[in-house]
Amino acid sequence: MTKIVIVEAMGETGLELLQKSEYSVKYDPTLWSDHRRLIEASEHAEVLIVRNQTQLTRELLDELPRVKVIGRLGVGLDNIDVEAASSKGIPIVSAKNANAASVAEYVMASILTVNRPLIAATRDVISGGWDRKKFGGREIQGTTLGLIGVGQVGRLTGSKAQALGLHVIGYDPMYEPGTTTENAIALKTLEEVLAESDYVSLHVPLLPETRHLIDRTALQRMKSTAYVINTARGGVVHELDLVEALEAGEIAGAVLDVLEQEPPPSDHPLFSVSNCILTPHVAGATEEALNRTSQMVAAEVIKELEGEASEFRVAKVAGSK
Repeated sequence: MTKIVIVEAMGETGLELLQKSEYSVKYDPTLWSDHRRLIEASEHAEVLIVRNQTQLTRELLDELPRVKVIGRLGVGLDNIDVEAASSKGIPIVSAKNANAASVAEYVMASILTVNRPLIAATRDVISGGWDRKKFGGREIQGTTLGLIGVGQVGRLTGSKAQALGLHVIGYDPMYEPGTTTENAIALKTLEEVLAESDYVSLHVPLLPETRHLIDRTALQRMKSTAYVINTARGGVVHELDLVEALEAGEIAGAVLDVLEQEPPPSDHPLFSVSNCILTPHVAGATEEALNRTSQMVAAEVIKELEGEASEFRVAKVAGSK
């Protein structure tokens, strides 16, 4: 009987779907953190389901020769050796766009948060203050959101921003500057998006060509009143360059849901920067998104086991390790 091993946290709906199937299932969301235990538990596995913590290297796949399918609870592939899986004929099934709404809402929450400081105002009131001038904030209507990456998540984020009265522009190497998307996002060059935006939101995968895309040069092209919002991957932003730009007042602030090292070390330089909001990789981790993701991956993994190619198979990514 096929053995499905799930080595990271999975939503209940997807887990139940797998457990009700004809296949045996082992679920231990701590396995990813212990290489020896992971190998022992997955020795006879034909399906391995991971999130973003498991480092699926060629060496690990070599130790698990029976694996026929990889299920990815999410969309990022920087923790999976795609070339190795492809060379072994192992399809990777991802939860494409299952968390798009959650990520888009996180970006909107970020924009509202930096303009309407409700938590800080609450703390001030509790401590005896009543500073209406300090905590009045600013409107977001009429400001500009710049999207770097206008795939489905980027486009959905743009639609939500437009509904709140923001002007939305975007850059994506897959689209020609000077054109528009179907939801009227004006496409421009990267330099134009950086220079014109009040908020720059990142929606690109981590590839060699996007690593440290937002470096000191890019940050210096932004308005001094602008914010960068990263819900993509930590490596897209050069973190030390960002610290310098924030400390120098070259941009107004940053909201980062992802970092190059997760969790970060206790002495991370961003911890000492007051105009940087940090969250623990939760933009796409709402309860609804987790359940959609787990259910989608579970259903598609079962399809693969039954000989039907999933429509959510991941194509080989150029530049992947």
